[in-house]
Amino acid sequence: MISATEALERLKAGNRRFVSETRDSDASSHQTRRRELAAGQAPFAIILGCSDSRVPAEIVFDQGLGDLFVIRVAGNIVAPSQIGSIEFAVARYGTPLVVVLGHSQCGAILATVEELGRRSEEQSRNLRSIVDRIRPSVETLLETEVANDPEALVRHAVRANIRTSVHQLRYGSALLEQMIEGGTLKVVGAEYSLETGVVDFFY
Repeated sequence: MISATEALERLKAGNRRFVSETRDSDASSHQTRRRELAAGQAPFAIILGCSDSRVPAEIVFDQGLGDLFVIRVAGNIVAPSQIGSIEFAVARYGTPLVVVLGHSQCGAILATVEELGRRSEEQSRNLRSIVDRIRPSVETLLETEVANDPEALVRHAVRANIRTSVHQLRYGSALLEQMIEGGTLKVVGAEYSLETGVVDFFY
């Protein structure tokens, strides 16, 4: 298995190909690769991303079958099932890198901002469970100057929410924390721009 640094560089290179429209035509999606993977997998990165249809990780990073272990949930939030899925992949496949992938104009962030502006009784209990996980990231920003600029508020909230999820993964699991301290796992944040296609990684 490659190192976390190598995995990160592989994702960055794939995103550059995606942005420049020079995608790999042999991105491991042919029948031979499919048959190879029937015997087992060894994904080099785990992506905890938003469910937004405009942000498919395999395409954004120009990767193929078996390359990425992808977990998608609205707002790229962290809940026990997401932590468990990541623990599974790390322990079972030795995957060295976890990327929390958020994106600009995130609908879950917008829903949270609207919820904080005026309580919506129309939200289902299930949707509210997502909003409630994003809420702390947004509430902190409401005490700053960006609260007066709706677009800036959403931009900053997207980043804050990604950082919160990264923090929860780094310190919300004894297994993951142990592997991070041992140098066998890295957890980073990233934001995908719907406008440019560029993924900006941050730590």
